[in-house]
Amino acid sequence: MEDPSYLEYLLFVILSILSVLGVRFALGFAKQTQAITYHHTMSYILLPPITMVITTLIAGNIALSLGMIGALSIVRFRHPVKSAPELVMYFDLITIGIATSVRTKWAIHLIIVVLAIIFGVKLVQKIAKKYNKSFFTLSFNEGVSLNMLEVHSSEKIDIVEKNENIKVIIKHPDQNQFVYRLAFENKQQLDLVKEQLEKIKNIKKIDINYI
Repeated sequence: MEDPSYLEYLLFVILSILSVLGVRFALGFAKQTQAITYHHTMSYILLPPITMVITTLIAGNIALSLGMIGALSIVRFRHPVKSAPELVMYFDLITIGIATSVRTKWAIHLIIVVLAIIFGVKLVQKIAKKYNKSFFTLSFNEGVSLNMLEVHSSEKIDIVEKNENIKVIIKHPDQNQFVYRLAFENKQQLDLVKEQLEKIKNIKKIDINYI
């Protein structure tokens, strides 16, 4: 099998960059704000081409492969992975780079599947919301921008503790101090809960942070 020409290599690089840009914009559509920062964007763009070049260089050369493994073992990645999806995305980008240099059609298939999953999950969540359901729950460390509501009260508030958007409950009954933190994707939902809380006595403070 002949080695690809320089033009083909260039096309492979362009394909890998376009593919990760598609993934990046898909994550932005899914409101994964952590993924659309400058550092993550640059990492997404650079990782597949770098992986593709490494795979191409060591292909069919055992001595060079061993040397590359030794060289890469010296470089230790100390960037902390904050969540499982972030780790999966890095693994996906590396796989795209490898597949682009080995068998391009598999890289294209992988890109299509990844994009379909990202858009599909977001679409299912939107449909579920129309029926007051949720396909998944949100947390503060998912990289999703959320509307925040924090309530300080001197007594326990049952309607808040039973709310599906409650994320944090801090209780100090001996000091008559109760703190609740709720997260909302929808601003209107937050405003509705706020209106209900304003009618309740013994609430010391309500803090709101809109995205």
